[in-house]
Amino acid sequence: MVKSELFGKTTDGRDITAYTIDNGHISCRVLDFGAVLMNLYTPDQHGTMSDLVLGFDDAEQYETNKDFFGALIGPVANRTANGRFVLNGHEYQLPVNDGPNNLHTDADLGLHKKLWKAMPGGDFVTFTVEVPDGECGLPGTRNFTVTYTITEDNALRIHYHATSDVPTYINPTNHAYFNLDGHAAGAESVLNTEMQLFCSHYTPVDKESIPTGETAPVSGTPFDFRDAKKIGQDIEADNEQLHFVGGYDHNFVVDEYTGDGEYAPVAVAYSAKSGRVMEVFSTLPGVQFYTGNYVDDKGGKQGTDYDKRAAFCLETQYFPDAINHDNFEKPIYGGNKIYDSLTKYRFSVR
Repeated sequence: MVKSELFGKTTDGRDITAYTIDNGHISCRVLDFGAVLMNLYTPDQHGTMSDLVLGFDDAEQYETNKDFFGALIGPVANRTANGRFVLNGHEYQLPVNDGPNNLHTDADLGLHKKLWKAMPGGDFVTFTVEVPDGECGLPGTRNFTVTYTITEDNALRIHYHATSDVPTYINPTNHAYFNLDGHAAGAESVLNTEMQLFCSHYTPVDKESIPTGETAPVSGTPFDFRDAKKIGQDIEADNEQLHFVGGYDHNFVVDEYTGDGEYAPVAVAYSAKSGRVMEVFSTLPGVQFYTGNYVDDKGGKQGTDYDKRAAFCLETQYFPDAINHDNFEKPIYGGNKIYDSLTKYRFSVR
């Protein structure tokens, strides 16, 4: 069932609508502004419902949203070295907005700041938006579609689809920040959450958080989550990679990715306190595991101040800066080559 309500207005006076999708057991609320995942309610082991994602209660804060809470990121998520890439013999320049590099395409013109057209259905909402040729330095008139569905098996499914009239760089994701004990539970909760990543390799970064091009084994490092362990177990280890980004903010290589559009297991997160389990599946080759190392947002939902490590992210995507590394699969789409991917977050208790 889908219900809609006016959430607020943009600063230029346009209505922002919130859509609630509910299957009677779990529910989410999504906005047509930024295609933002604003709320995600699931029961704990006692049946008590809690909202598991960080966010805000008013529209004005989502127009700022410096940490991208719940946002649909694109056209290109994550970092691009120096904001530059070459495609079909032409060099393109993205905004330099993260030290010397580009992060999430553009803080003001990215997909998370656009008002999307909404088409609600029985158990889903589809959002669409057109991005003009040249915007943010990227080629092609692009049409993006994202569909949020609450499934019968108590999962939030996100279906991404994009077309372009010419080849271009496309790598969207959702930047939800999860806390399995509830959005206001804080860093202690996150550090005690058990995480398992079905990833035997990750992509190391330099001091500017740009991948070096290597895919390194996690074995014998703090990045080994092949067996479930608490997020906090090794997060303060004396490790250069952890020091570069203040914790975990790295892309992991999904072991069972095939490239044929079939789901592969990505991660399982579990909180002993709430009993909640979140399983992640995706058709994409990578997942950015981020532990909110630089979160500092005052006045979140219900007046909550969100601080460092108040939540974690599992952002499914192509590898960061993939377009600049020949050994990474490049997300170049356009013409007859259509971007299409699925990610599913499934919830249960134990």
